[in-house]
Amino acid sequence: MNPLRTAPNLLTLLRICLSPFLIVAVVERRFPLAFGLFLVAACTDALDGWIARWLRQRTMLGQYLDPVADKLLLSSLFLVLTYMRILEPRVTVMVFGRDLGMLLVAGILYATAGLRDFHPTILGKVNSFSQVMAIGVVLLYLIYPQPWVALARMATLDATILLTVASGFHYAWVASQRIGTVGEPESDGRSEGSVVSILSSRERRRN
Repeated sequence: MNPLRTAPNLLTLLRICLSPFLIVAVVERRFPLAFGLFLVAACTDALDGWIARWLRQRTMLGQYLDPVADKLLLSSLFLVLTYMRILEPRVTVMVFGRDLGMLLVAGILYATAGLRDFHPTILGKVNSFSQVMAIGVVLLYLIYPQPWVALARMATLDATILLTVASGFHYAWVASQRIGTVGEPESDGRSEGSVVSILSSRERRRN
């Protein structure tokens, strides 16, 4: 089956296609439309992973496409909302600083150690969720400026800053651990660990 035709990847592509329309709606200050489009995009983000597990349609393309769609949507909104003076610059600076730092570390790990499988951590997932919540509440406040929405706006933005810093440091720690593991010298082939690994590999081949 063509990976582009699987239901999870189609939802991810829909999220990518919604991004420019959402940005245009924000720039034109059509905030109710922007909030509605953002809810649709957020639903596709929640559904694609669930459907991939339920239908067993996980693909390598989806593993790369999903985070790209998320970054495209959220990063564009952070930039546009900051440019329009709706969002504080400090939040956008923290978010982009973390992402650029992660890209730099990933590039160094790939160039020096050949590492390229970077699975998202729990903190990273929570941070992404907080960013989605923060953007959603910011858009909601533009069309429904109630006190409780203003309080939620402040809380979600503060949580995003805190989680951005925490997940960034955690990513750097995980990267240092992986570099240390790769840099360890290989044990002697006659050692017990090597014998066990050889026997284990042979057993897997028989099965």
